[in-house]
Amino acid sequence: MTQSDKADRNIIDLRSDTVTKPTAAMRETMARAEVGDDVLGDDPTVIALERRFAEMLGKEAAVFVPSGTMANQIAIKVHTQPGDEIICHEGSHIIHYEGGGPAALAGCMVKGLAGLRGQFSASEMLASIRHDNVHYPRTRLVSLENTHNRGGGAVWTLADITSVTDAARSAGLATHLDGARAWNACAAGNYTPRQLAASFDSISMCFSKGLGAPIGSALAGSEAFIKQGRRVRKLFGGGMRQAGILAAACLYALDHHVERLRDDHANAKTFADLIARIPGIKLSAQHAKGIETNIVLFELDSIVPMNAAELTQRLKTRGVLMLPTGERSLRAVANLEVTAEAIKRAAAEVANCVAK
Repeated sequence: MTQSDKADRNIIDLRSDTVTKPTAAMRETMARAEVGDDVLGDDPTVIALERRFAEMLGKEAAVFVPSGTMANQIAIKVHTQPGDEIICHEGSHIIHYEGGGPAALAGCMVKGLAGLRGQFSASEMLASIRHDNVHYPRTRLVSLENTHNRGGGAVWTLADITSVTDAARSAGLATHLDGARAWNACAAGNYTPRQLAASFDSISMCFSKGLGAPIGSALAGSEAFIKQGRRVRKLFGGGMRQAGILAAACLYALDHHVERLRDDHANAKTFADLIARIPGIKLSAQHAKGIETNIVLFELDSIVPMNAAELTQRLKTRGVLMLPTGERSLRAVANLEVTAEAIKRAAAEVANCVAK
């Protein structure tokens, strides 16, 4: 082991659950993967992943893609026509973190609805649908996000999801779920991926966040939807060749890293409980229902003589990495490389930095 490796092991990286590196066993599985040419449709490991994912979600078909952003943007492109409008929460990933994709790639407007924890009601959604008028964009798609990133990892209940999607369907709208962290939602909400997916025409889920794969997401839906989705994947440059090396990591993650997500949730709650005791720190209002999954949002009161950027720099010198999300707000994300012991150390370092 090099000095660099030892140093990395002493770092507590809470910036995101995307920072994890493949485990040794995952790397070995990737090295042994049987591969082909996925663009030509003959990579056996990709085929196995797509079939397993579709079966898990109770959908007819699925397509493997490089990223959650691409999965979402493919779904939007297939569901809509240029000039259409998408309804989602105002804090949605597709608005803030996908490079303006709906406008640039699908030519769509996006209407963001307000609501704590990244959620909204069926009545709020119905009230936002455009009337049939030549002056207005056509409302075509409703997109939910579960868990909700900017909502602090908030989890939708199945009842609330069904309320919104049933109302959308009655209004003739398509439905999509940005399920980048839906594995976490299932673990915390005590429902299965199949139960979650049942309400949606399409659903995307990531393997490179809580499950620890190095790359990859999948999009599921009907046979016709995924057939068109493959065309759009090619259009967006997402066709990969010997992608079975990557798909093997995702299959390994499904076998070994799903059940342990509850460990991340427990660690996030421990971290939140500890930092909430520190004078000058308070948890975000997004956590009104407590810490639901692996994301902790917190804020610095005015008595703390530094802003979020300064605190993250101090923490970095002590081997703890986090992300500022505003002038006086920060985010910490528990992940499979952070142990229960490390999470307590991270909280202690926050206390040390704030006290100085």
